[in-house]
Amino acid sequence: MQDQQHVQRQIQSEPRKSLLGQVIFSSRWLQLPIYLGLIVVQGVYAWKFLAQLWELLEGLNHLTETDIMLAVLGLIDVVMIANLLVMVTVGGYETFVSRLRIDSHPDQPEWLDHVNASVLKVKLSMAIISISSIHLLQTFINASRIDEHTIKWQLFLHLAFLLSAAAIAYTDKLLAGTTAHHQRD
Repeated sequence: MQDQQHVQRQIQSEPRKSLLGQVIFSSRWLQLPIYLGLIVVQGVYAWKFLAQLWELLEGLNHLTETDIMLAVLGLIDVVMIANLLVMVTVGGYETFVSRLRIDSHPDQPEWLDHVNASVLKVKLSMAIISISSIHLLQTFINASRIDEHTIKWQLFLHLAFLLSAAAIAYTDKLLAGTTAHHQRD
């Protein structure tokens, strides 16, 4: 009799567990407005790029080579940040919300086939280092107009980004090795 009551209680509790699991799993859709907002931010960066490009073209006759180089680096910076936004939007949505189901699309990014949270972290850290490198290059080109304290802080922050990326990549490598070791056992 006790066994029968235990089984009956277990059957009754299953729908609650299932409902709770469904609610928790469905909560991932709360990220959708965030990813849609990032698409709006991409539009802002597209507008910023066009505005900076127009400014460069308008002033082309009286800009120095250094000014042109700084303007081009500014444009590259905008492009890299837009690329970062695409990685976060597409990769994050694919990893944390839902599959995009674009496998047969000819423009599907190659990296999307094997994206997961670890790959996304490494790609994002590399993108941040690239963006920081562009800023640092702008600073060095324009060093005569920037105080030494600011230059030192930018260099320090860039080195911190490099160390963080190396630590993330190393940790990721360790975790991948541990996972592969456990799968063999």
